[in-house]
Amino acid sequence: MDFLSLKPEAFGMDISDLCLRVAKLKKRGKFFRLVSWGEIKIKPGIIEQGEIKNENVLAGIIKELLTKVKGERIKTKYLIASLPEKKAFLQVIKMPKMRKEELKTAVPFEAENYVPLPIEKAYLDFQVIPSSDQSGRINVLIAALPKKTVDPYISCFKKAGLIPMALEVESQSIARAVVKNGISPFPLFIIDFGRSTTSFIVFSGYSLRFTSSVSVSSQKLTETISKGLKLSLNEAEKLKLKYGLGDKKILKIANPLLTDLIKQINKCINYYNAHDGKIKKILICGNGANLKGLSDLVFSELKIPVELANPWINILSSPLKEVPGLPFKESLSYTTALGLALRGVKK
Repeated sequence: MDFLSLKPEAFGMDISDLCLRVAKLKKRGKFFRLVSWGEIKIKPGIIEQGEIKNENVLAGIIKELLTKVKGERIKTKYLIASLPEKKAFLQVIKMPKMRKEELKTAVPFEAENYVPLPIEKAYLDFQVIPSSDQSGRINVLIAALPKKTVDPYISCFKKAGLIPMALEVESQSIARAVVKNGISPFPLFIIDFGRSTTSFIVFSGYSLRFTSSVSVSSQKLTETISKGLKLSLNEAEKLKLKYGLGDKKILKIANPLLTDLIKQINKCINYYNAHDGKIKKILICGNGANLKGLSDLVFSELKIPVELANPWINILSSPLKEVPGLPFKESLSYTTALGLALRGVKK
């Protein structure tokens, strides 16, 4: 435990269908330093669409990863872990201004009007969003997940000998990592182009405003290239990383998938623009963020400035963008884990 602190050290654990990543930070002056990190692949079928299908096997994989982390050995049993975006419901609602204790009682009743499942079958959390609104009403971000999805995660951590201090939806961790100081004066659209799914996140002011996820993913792109060029998955992945969308054959084969991705992004942006304001920048992170030509493609289709997210922006002092052992390109895959680790180290 930290000296003169009752809060134990905690590390971040990002869990997806096909991969598990961990990261641990320590305080260094006003900023932090990465002291432990690592990842391990998960075979298909152990987790499907965010649902754990085999707790014992996953618990074993978690134990294995913790023995193989780079940097310092992780000694603490406490963790902050991610929950699947595709199973979560997040929405900003307006409520009358009231004390926090009153909100704890009032939010579940109000949430019943928005959450698409019975409240008694869900875990519900909320956060009051700072606002300059003088109308006497407040903005509240509510997050809900089915208990049947969350309980196996808690059980799995216990089987691995770990104690979850907090669980949160991936989008919350990503925003904590890439939004500087947790504040954006204009709406940001964040694309987490992951190995097994792609998430869309709108962040504005002090909070998430909208989230969605689609099945188009980095792995699906590899599978499409593999099938189209009659290559093994390993060969297709190497070709994708080496040439990206600059290769005409890859671009032609990937075009239907990429067209669908752009269509889904445009749909979300148009929906948000019509209701809450105008998206002014797009950030890309995740396993597939380094795909050559992806940022240019998104910009050419949507005409909105696009850049790679910086998962170190709230961790390292400027202008550093990477640390020894974990290059910037690789760190984009660790965005969620780093966001979780930040929550674990902040007081």
